[in-house]
Amino acid sequence: MTDEKTAKLRKRFYMDVSVSPEGEAFNVLLDERTVKTPGKVPLALKTRELANGVAEEWNAQGEKINPLSMPLTQIACTAIDRVGPHRDETEVLVAKFAELDLVCYHAEAPIDLVKRQHDAWQPPLDWLASEYGIKLTTTAALIAVPQPDESLTKFKELVASFDDHELAAFAVLAQAMGSVVLGLSVTRGFMTGEDAVAAAQIDETFQFELWGSDREAEQRLRDLRDEVFDAERYLTLHCSKISETF
Repeated sequence: MTDEKTAKLRKRFYMDVSVSPEGEAFNVLLDERTVKTPGKVPLALKTRELANGVAEEWNAQGEKINPLSMPLTQIACTAIDRVGPHRDETEVLVAKFAELDLVCYHAEAPIDLVKRQHDAWQPPLDWLASEYGIKLTTTAALIAVPQPDESLTKFKELVASFDDHELAAFAVLAQAMGSVVLGLSVTRGFMTGEDAVAAAQIDETFQFELWGSDREAEQRLRDLRDEVFDAERYLTLHCSKISETF
């Protein structure tokens, strides 16, 4: 039986999917026609590797096209349609995540949770301070703690150095994990997505161990984990160093 959501999906309207170079970019083609974003802009990507990844998503669609099964395509469209035209606005929005970063708020007890948080969160905090001079204040209090203006300024400068596609993927990482520190750690290769997700979900994992979990909570964490892995893969493909010979 077809449910309501499936019924609303657009029918697949193409047979062949391919990738074609154009200038310094790579286009994804559906029956030799360039894919366009919802904003009607050609889906031009920096590397063949990323274009191939997006093409695989389109090729994997069945009778109907499900956008939720196409995370690389979604990030690419966000970068082109939303980040690029609204760059300053996006930078400000993402930079605000640093004001309430997950890894800056530690538990006072129990000691096992305190230790887990310290072991997982302190290394990326130390890395951020040594690599970029961004020192964030941590606390065990429940109220928000203000971060140093100098650190916030440096963070904004770092975010401004990302290209549109890096910024779009980074925003996914930061939002999914509630942490720009962990997001930056993945974006700049200090941590793997798997390690970063484990660090971001320490509190939930600890509570599950104590009290058990439910399907809804587990599914929510799996969905967030998938978002991190998809964004990490996007960055890997977008920043691929493999050259293309025309």
